[in-house]
Amino acid sequence: MAHRQIEAEIERLNLLRDADCAAAIAALRKALSDRVNLMAAKAAKMAAELRLAGLIPDLLTAFDRLFEKPIERDPQCWGKNAIAKALVTLGHENSAPFLRGIHHVQMEPVWGGEADTAATLRGTCALALPACCDISRGEILRHLVDSLADRALTVRSDAVRAIAQMQGDEAILLLRLKARQGDKESEVIGLAFDYLLQLESDRALPFVKDFLDPKLGPAAEEAALALGSSRLEGAVGVLEQAYARQRDPDFRPVLLRAISSTRHPRALEFLLNMVRNAREREALGAIEALALNRDSADIRRQVEQAAAERETVRAHFRKSFAAPENA
Repeated sequence: MAHRQIEAEIERLNLLRDADCAAAIAALRKALSDRVNLMAAKAAKMAAELRLAGLIPDLLTAFDRLFEKPIERDPQCWGKNAIAKALVTLGHENSAPFLRGIHHVQMEPVWGGEADTAATLRGTCALALPACCDISRGEILRHLVDSLADRALTVRSDAVRAIAQMQGDEAILLLRLKARQGDKESEVIGLAFDYLLQLESDRALPFVKDFLDPKLGPAAEEAALALGSSRLEGAVGVLEQAYARQRDPDFRPVLLRAISSTRHPRALEFLLNMVRNAREREALGAIEALALNRDSADIRRQVEQAAAERETVRAHFRKSFAAPENA
């Protein structure tokens, strides 16, 4: 067999953007059946980009084929990843391919051992399940609970996102359980906090407040930042109270940054009062927190006025609010 120029063939698929629909479908159907997984992957991406839902049967056939001798036929899961994403984009609501993908582990040889290359696939399929119409809500949640314990960070994170998509009390309770259970990667817990605050609003505030304890390590920072990014007015009060009772010198600045990130008028006034009246160390911390909003001319003006009567604080304002050198 003559040596193929795969890169050139893949590049030619890009030209299908300007081809008529029938020609594009024929070319992509052929590419999806190609023995080279990169060709199938590119064809799947093009099918999604061109919104060619008529190619869904071909995508499903290619998907199944790439599970047979998967390391040989689809190293790095390039083809399966692209097909799963294309099926989502094209609105495929049958759960079969996603149920197959969500549990697929593909251990491939790497220097010094083996590595699982299917994490992206499992995460993509987890996110696809909530939209499937041929499977019960309870069954979807059962699979997502398994994904919450996946060894890969990306899959656990996508499982949290997928559970949040489900909404309702079951989803909220699962997210609360995951937060209580913890995770070796704090960002997963941070996602759970974010979605709880979105789904429950003020009702989630007491729950997240329980984590504002520096003894809990990174989870405490995730809780503070989630409260700040929620932009809930009630979150400002929770953070202010935590700051008032907290004496940990490393955690107090985290709370101030979270207060600032709410951008709520109450939060702004709290920090401006610190700039005007608090002890110098606290005033400088408030300046640092307010500097998160240095892009706002109005906030810059208010901070400058608040710092005007205190020489050291005023100098720190000029430093913290200075425009970046490469701006």
